[in-house]
Amino acid sequence: MININDITSGNRRALAKAITLVESKRDDHREQAQTLLNQLLPSTGNSIRIGITGIPGVGKSTFIEAFGLHLISQGKKVAVLAVDPSSPLRGGSILGDKTRMELLSREQNAYIRPSPSEGALGGVAQKTRETMLLCEAAGFDVILVETVGVGQSEYEVAAMVDFFLVLMLPNAGDELQGIKRGIMELADALVINKADGESINLAKQTQRHYKNALHMLSQESFWVPQVKACSAMENTGISEVWEMISDFQTQAKDNGHFDHHRAKQSRDWLKKLIQEMLELKLKQNSEVKHQLPQLQQDVLDQKITPYNAAQHIIKLL
Repeated sequence: MININDITSGNRRALAKAITLVESKRDDHREQAQTLLNQLLPSTGNSIRIGITGIPGVGKSTFIEAFGLHLISQGKKVAVLAVDPSSPLRGGSILGDKTRMELLSREQNAYIRPSPSEGALGGVAQKTRETMLLCEAAGFDVILVETVGVGQSEYEVAAMVDFFLVLMLPNAGDELQGIKRGIMELADALVINKADGESINLAKQTQRHYKNALHMLSQESFWVPQVKACSAMENTGISEVWEMISDFQTQAKDNGHFDHHRAKQSRDWLKKLIQEMLELKLKQNSEVKHQLPQLQQDVLDQKITPYNAAQHIIKLL
């Protein structure tokens, strides 16, 4: 059994073993993981959780490395977690190996953990939430959750972080038509990366386009989403991004939004887990397995309504 004192004291080996335990599919490991998490709960919740997304090629890894190194220079401990919902060929790891962030991975106050999706977005989201708790218990001040930047993954990540950052390329707004309104509404900030060399003026123009686009969206929150420009390669504008996030955190805590938002995330997570467990219990029920095929056929033959068929299945529980 993993000693909780080893985790709370920042023992990296103990943290890695705990995350592996959380990710295990074995029932006995799951029980051990939940026992461990319950013991660690009083030591969690003291970080700022930041979701980072962007299309492939936007420079997420380069940005995260530069951003992480800046945070460490400010005395922070940084954990980087990866969510990959749609890449079975790559084994589900966005970051690949740690050579993608060679400088950051050498830092004692940094911890990089890619996680396989195994083809199930929800499963990864659940494990990522629990991994965040373990990292918080281990004393990490900032947790960066990276997503591949396509499809449903942004919504999953936005539902588990305090601040959601979308990285963009300096294309003078050419990509504006391709950005889903939902993603724009989720974003707490848009950051135009690769604002260097000949792209500096283009990045400034892109910044104006996105600012105008964000102003068109109705804002009911205390926070007005901001648009920043930076160059992770040249390490410019990185400190301004962190100042913006720190300002957000201060305002969110002062007006109660921070705690309210986390409480809502916990309630939503609980509801989702209950739904997933009920569905699993249905699939494992022998009577359901026996009667479901016939009920499905009866629905297709219009002998029974889908509602009545579903009601019959639920009564079997």
